[in-house]
Parts: sequence; C-alpha cells; structure tokens
Amino acid sequence: MSSYSEKYEIVMGLETHVRVKSNTKMFCSCANAIELADEPNTNVCPVCMGFPGMLPTLSAGVVDLAVRASHALRSEVQELSEFDRKSYFYPDLPMGYQITQMYHPITIGGEVRTLVDGEEKTFRIHHMHIENDAGKLVHANGKTLCDYNRAGSPLMEIVTEPDFRSKADVLAYLEELQKLMRWCGASDADMEKWQLRCDVNISVRLKWETAFRTRVELKNINSFSSIGRAIDAEYERQCELYEEGKSPDQETRGWNDEKWISTPLRSKEDAMDYRYFPDPDLPPLRITRDFIDERNIVELPIDRRLKYKNTYKLIEDDARILSNDRLTSDFYEKLVELTGDTKKSCSYITTVLFAIFEWHHEKIDLGHVKSGVVEVAEVIKMVNADELSSTNSKLVIEKLVFEGGKAREWVEKLGLKQTNDTWALEAIVDAVIRESEKQVAEYKSWKEALFGFFVWQCMKKSVGQWNPKIFTDILKKKLV
Repeated sequence: MSSYSEKYEIVMGLETHVRVKSNTKMFCSCANAIELADEPNTNVCPVCMGFPGMLPTLSAGVVDLAVRASHALRSEVQELSEFDRKSYFYPDLPMGYQITQMYHPITIGGEVRTLVDGEEKTFRIHHMHIENDAGKLVHANGKTLCDYNRAGSPLMEIVTEPDFRSKADVLAYLEELQKLMRWCGASDADMEKWQLRCDVNISVRLKWETAFRTRVELKNINSFSSIGRAIDAEYERQCELYEEGKSPDQETRGWNDEKWISTPLRSKEDAMDYRYFPDPDLPPLRITRDFIDERNIVELPIDRRLKYKNTYKLIEDDARILSNDRLTSDFYEKLVELTGDTKKSCSYITTVLFAIFEWHHEKIDLGHVKSGVVEVAEVIKMVNADELSSTNSKLVIEKLVFEGGKAREWVEKLGLKQTNDTWALEAIVDAVIRESEKQVAEYKSWKEALFGFFVWQCMKKSVGQWNPKIFTDILKKKLV
C-alpha cells in the first residue's frame, strides 16, 4: 500500500479503443487488420491510403457490430450521427486526418456492471464513437518504416466517466468490457494483438476534495498487468509532486513497462488543436429504430453470472467460468433447460467436458461436441435415473464429443447400462459375503473402512453394470 493512500485519492477515466471484428476496413473493401498480416502494406488501396479524389464508403458491417456493442454497453444508439475530420500530421496517418465522430457520436451514455472484489459496481459510459485507425510505425536501425495494413481499420472508442477510484476498479472494468465485446461478437478484444488498447486519464486529489485536479493521460497501454503498474507509478509521481508543492502538467505520457516509468509525449491537446470539422465526403449516418431494436441483447455476462451465483446457488468460481463467454453460457443454459439440474449441468461442463478438451491435442471447445447439447443432457438424465454410473458416463460423453451419435445407443453398445433388479443384486451381495468370510469378520470387529471393499467386489462381479447405490443399501442391511 502506498504511503500516500491515507491522504490522496486517485480519480480515473478511461478511453478504450476496440478493433471492430468486421470483414473489411471502415471505408473501403480492403481486408480488416483484425490481426496484422505477415507482410506489410498488402491490405491497402487508394481509399485507405488517402490518394487524391478517392471517396470513402462506410461499411454496413461496421455499423452492425457497433450497434451490437452499444447494446452490450446499455448505451442509447443514436438514429442520427455524423463524421468529422480530426487533422494531425504523422507518418502513420496517410490521409493527414482521421475520420471520427467528435460532435455527434453513434451512441451516448451507458454502463458496465461488474464485480470488484466480490462487490457489484457500475461504471458509467459517457459515449462511444467509431473511427478509422492509423497505420503502424516500425523503428529499426535508425530508420522508421511504415506499415499501412492497419490504416483505415474500424475502431470503437469507448469513453467513460471519471468513476474509477482504484486499480482494481480499472482492471475489473476492462475484463468485463473485453467479455462484453466477445459476447456480442463485435470484437475479439485481444490485448496482445492490439485489438484493445487503453488510455488511462489519471488525477490525484486530497481525499476530502470534490473538485477534479489536473489530469494526465497515459497512452496506448495494451496489457492488464502493464495498466496496473502504470497506475501505481503515476499515482506515486503525482502525489510526490503535490507533496513538493508542485502540480503535474496536463499532458500525454508514454509508459515504459520495462523501466516502470512514464515519459512526456506531448501536452494534452484541446479539440481546437485538431481543427475538427464535418467530413464533406460522408453524409450523416441514419439508422432506423427497427435496425437498432433487432440487435438488442437481453442478458449480459454479469446478469447470468449473478443468476448462477444467487439463483442457482453455484460457487463463485463456477458462476464466473460459466458466464465467461457466450458459447459456454448458452450451452449451460440449454443443458439446465433440458435436465432441470443446475449443479450437475455445471459439473459436466466444468469437470468432464473441459477435462476432455484439455487433454485433446488440438484446441477444441463446446462448439466441437459432435452430438450437441441434447445428447449430453440425456447422459445427465440417465445418471440421475441410476441407469448409468457417473464414472461410466464420462466414457459416453467422450464418445459424444468425438464420434457423435445418441447417448442411449452408446450406453447399450458399450454395455454400460446399470441394472436395478433388487433380487439379482441381492444374489451378488450374498455371493460376495460368502467369498469374503475373513473380511466380513474384520468388518464386524469394528474395521468399518472395509465397507468400500465389499462395494468394489460387488461392482467387479457385476462388471460395473449394476447400481452401486443399491449395492450399498443391501450391504448395510446384510452386514449388521
């Protein structure tokens, strides 16, 4: 804990750039750089390179995904939004300006709900706008090389209110935001691939103050651990300045994660520095209410996580895992609907299916289960009806994953169906007791740990096709 924590409070707001997972770039038909191509400057054309006379055409796919993302953020999608030119000159910006939305963004307001150290918190969204990305500069051997594969790719910039008061707040919000973008399909939001980048605006004030002080922007940090270290370092730096009777400059700083220090990049610009004006080549974007409503998302990951924890009474870790992505959550929802068993449906996903996936030599998930959720549900029903042992059910699940088919057919084919014929089971128990005189005597002499031996012998003699629960009940009666 910092020595300043009793005196100073940190106040933060975030600007997060999320790469839209569209097929094409924002204003041309070039392939979108969801991941950078192996070769530089291969996904470029006269439009995204800013050649004279080339006109941009807005991608419908980008709008579609941006609207879905807006619903995930619980934002108000605007039926009318506009594009502006943000002028600045840098080698990775071939047009000499960025097409963005300064004055009339596509969505306003919203919130992200998440759990921070077990406590539910809500962080407010100010707005989200869409814009095109710049290229990438590669510095090597005293030279700067330009790769424009990324230039013109669509971004969503999500701007929050200054609601964050700790590093834990920021990291929990970003993890939930990443989950939301994947949930609605708008972005993979992979920080390692620069699909999610974060600018952290930080100011420090005395704990009893209400007014905001000078803020500093830490630019383009792209890992959760780096963001945490940058926040800690900037908090300490600003506190030290105030203790010396100084005040931090309003500026943009770059974070060096290897040295754990930030360095000034430029003074923090105001809007006038960019000379914003409406883009004359792009008409206003008009979206119908039907288009907006058709892309609504009813349940979000946090809604399902809380339902699993509070209504289904799952442990916190299971609730988190099952709500972590849309595929897993939807599979679990359907499994519960078919079986009516929340606990066992959870167990068969998190311990049986996930274990099978982990052992497999290729990366697979619930989407690769050849028989689908209906047959997995049938296995759970058979276990609950004592027609199949939980141990043997794992063999059936494995067949359903890799070979498909029907659960009951696999049970019959593998000879795994349990028999609940009490008369036949009693005959097996009697035989085991006759053949185990020594163990019976030891058991009756208070060596109760031997009980498992008798159950095992019964299962062995029945070739695992009989119900161990009934064996247990019969043995308890006969061994008194």
